[in-house]
Amino acid sequence: MNPEPGEFLSLLTEDEIAALRAAGRPRRWDRGTTVMTEGDTSDWVLALTEGRVKVSSHTSSGTEVVLAVRGPGGLIGEFSAIDGSPRSATVTALEPIAGIVVPEFAAFLQAHGRIAVLLMQLITGKIRDADRKRIEYGAFDTTGRVATRLIELAERYGEKTNGGLRVALPLSQDELAGWTGASREAVSKALRTLRDRGLIETGRRRVVIHDLEGLRKRAR
Repeated sequence: MNPEPGEFLSLLTEDEIAALRAAGRPRRWDRGTTVMTEGDTSDWVLALTEGRVKVSSHTSSGTEVVLAVRGPGGLIGEFSAIDGSPRSATVTALEPIAGIVVPEFAAFLQAHGRIAVLLMQLITGKIRDADRKRIEYGAFDTTGRVATRLIELAERYGEKTNGGLRVALPLSQDELAGWTGASREAVSKALRTLRDRGLIETGRRRVVIHDLEGLRKRAR
């Protein structure tokens, strides 16, 4: 297990991870499987150990809005487990995933005070990130928002190659559109603009970033 830096599991000690495993059970899901469904009520959380998921919701018109992409080490479903409210989003496996399912998570936190404090800090970070994205949507054009999301993926999952940073893109163009608050056509045009400027190269579910600094400038 190699949790992403800053994700939930990366912050725990070995003893705390052992306690989490003892309180839960391992489980796997295939690519495309719905892990959690918006509106459901349950008290369990998932600590991801392998693979990536998308967290999404649907508007009243049926349009999917991708709220986040989470990878190894991430904690999924903690809001509902803590406050007892229905799930606020649907979680779908973008690739085969594995994790630790922990029932009655609120009781687990009561018994592990340090973990509860760490989780409060992570939740605060999520709220700040959501605020930042709202600002982006109002201040940036579609190309700027697409560039920002590509930078985020590159920083989290990029692999160095001779040509730059290669990212195995877990999202389709429709899903990338839902993550940037734009239409598929607008995202396709934005990707073409970034390609024409020599900043990126795209392929089937992958992107190579040739000029990360140039992409950062376009994202501003």
